[in-house]
Amino acid sequence: MDIRYPVVLEPEAGGGFFVRFPDFDDVFSEGPTRDEALCNAIEALSGMLAFKLENGHDIPRPEAVSPDADAVAPDAKVQAALLVRFARGTRSLAEVARALGTSWPSARRLEDPAHWPSLKSLDRVAAVMGKKLVLSFE
Repeated sequence: MDIRYPVVLEPEAGGGFFVRFPDFDDVFSEGPTRDEALCNAIEALSGMLAFKLENGHDIPRPEAVSPDADAVAPDAKVQAALLVRFARGTRSLAEVARALGTSWPSARRLEDPAHWPSLKSLDRVAAVMGKKLVLSFE
């Protein structure tokens, strides 16, 4: 699953860009150049998604991004936590913990954006969810 959220860059009258996310009404950023605006958007998105993950809020899956549109991905820790959350679906963390043969706190850490899960852990949870772990560099 591609965890890139579409962004809209709007040129500001005095220069620079205002960035908003169609998927989120409460996240926005800006920057003096296009590149800096997109970099700042990544930080804003990562922070907001981490907050929502830590507090158990619903998080929408990213809208499909057309090839010519701008999109940004959150940082790697947040992406890993989101992938686990999205793959888990309606399963409880207790069910996931049982399937992994681990404790509920250990399963909960997989969705903690402040925790760095190992590739081995991510591979195990993917298998339990009937998924396959795929890595890529972009």
